[in-house]
Amino acid sequence: MFKGFYKQIWHYSLKLTPLIKKQGLIIVIVSILVCLGRMLIQDNSLHRSLTSGFSLVEAKTSENQLFFTANKGFSLEPPELILVQNSVLKAAAPLMVYTPQVLGSLVAGYESTDTKKVITEYLVEPGDTLQSIASKFDISLETILWANNLNKNSLIKPGQKLIILPVSGVLHYVKSGDTLTEIAQRYQGKIDEIIAFNQLANENDIYIGDILIIPNGSMPQNNNYQPASIAQIPLANNYFIPPVSSPYHITQGLHWYNAVDFGEKCGGPIFAAAAGEVIKVALTNSTSRWAFSGAGNHIHILHPNGVVTHYGHIAKSFVKVGDKVSQGDIIALVGGQPGTAGAGLSTGCHVHFGVIGAVNPFGR
Repeated sequence: MFKGFYKQIWHYSLKLTPLIKKQGLIIVIVSILVCLGRMLIQDNSLHRSLTSGFSLVEAKTSENQLFFTANKGFSLEPPELILVQNSVLKAAAPLMVYTPQVLGSLVAGYESTDTKKVITEYLVEPGDTLQSIASKFDISLETILWANNLNKNSLIKPGQKLIILPVSGVLHYVKSGDTLTEIAQRYQGKIDEIIAFNQLANENDIYIGDILIIPNGSMPQNNNYQPASIAQIPLANNYFIPPVSSPYHITQGLHWYNAVDFGEKCGGPIFAAAAGEVIKVALTNSTSRWAFSGAGNHIHILHPNGVVTHYGHIAKSFVKVGDKVSQGDIIALVGGQPGTAGAGLSTGCHVHFGVIGAVNPFGR
């Protein structure tokens, strides 16, 4: 593991000798850390940092190693070092940069200033039971039953997809005329908890097509009420056009909620899939992966037939609430670059295109 380590230290020390007096001890420390990282990259086995009681990086492959970059960010690739005017040591060309705000999620899988509040999909494994799955995710059995329209006698099988809430409670699909007060009363939830958990600005910050989590809520006694379902409106095959330029490329098939991901370069145009009215534009400067529950910056368009389309991980919006758009209008620019404002839970540039109230024609 340390083969060539001292040779690397000597190599960089020769370069750094003239800098020590000018830049101080910190440069020497950084150079040693970089050299150590370069050595670790050569070994794909599991490594831990050589500190007592604290592991900075733990990875099985080089893709998960962490390095400092020249622009006060963090990189998953080892930088090549260059000397600028014999006075400054910096990385030549980092491949991917992550800002300090997302460092926690890269290193430890979470962010200290935020918590994971996203709905996930779980594929049933052999030996799973509904109770064991509930225990695995630390939520109540009823939460899984309600979210998936199951009962305690329902059978599950390997490969079956289940909706998993991040906390015990229920799901609610916002419909025309809904108010947060009514929703809270229906599920015996608390308005302030609903607002906080769903990152709402206030109790009026809900829109048709929104999917809300009611923390610690419970299903109404009316057995005919199913909050985890929504009416499906039949659509003509050509009702929607792709939200990105053709030829398009789908990078992820149908996933929560009724959405597909269209791969596209960041900054590319996003088109309205059909005519309608913009009912929601959610933008943030946050670089948190969990911004807007992972959706990042997004737009909702309500179409004349009552269907809502969702455009997620946008970099810039060209529309505002109340705008009428025609099919093919440019409504936004593609985002999703990790570490950028409003990217949300994303691994790269793309558009998360969801359809609420009808079949997603691109998910077939």
